[in-house]
Amino acid sequence: SKQNNQVEPASLFRRLAAMVYDGFLLAALWFLATGAIVALNGGNALSPLQSQLILFPTIVLLTAAFYTWFWTHGGQTLGMKTWKIRLVTSGGKVITRHQALTRILASIPSIACLGIGYMWAIFDRKKRTWHDHLSHTRVVKID
Repeated sequence: SKQNNQVEPASLFRRLAAMVYDGFLLAALWFLATGAIVALNGGNALSPLQSQLILFPTIVLLTAAFYTWFWTHGGQTLGMKTWKIRLVTSGGKVITRHQALTRILASIPSIACLGIGYMWAIFDRKKRTWHDHLSHTRVVKID
């Protein structure tokens, strides 16, 4: 039997699978937001400048809000619930908003460096990514 702090880290496969599920949910939110912005623009397509100044920041903020809300309210997005994984602090507690935002920002270089920040989990003893390390969080398997 495992002690409380000895929960099993989630595999990279489970984490990526949860991200795919969440990607579908996020795409739906992005479509709704885009539709609302186009409607507010009189039904006209956005200019490249409007896309840069309004649409892109809206999508970035919506994505950050999505993850921050789910992670700070139970530690699981809907994709994470499906794949039975949870994000917690290094000590096993619900993460703070600061940790969520740190994690979101730190995931950018994890992806931008050809995904090496994610693949780091394959070699890390506790299956942590770069953004896990930087935000003092971990993703664990739950029953």
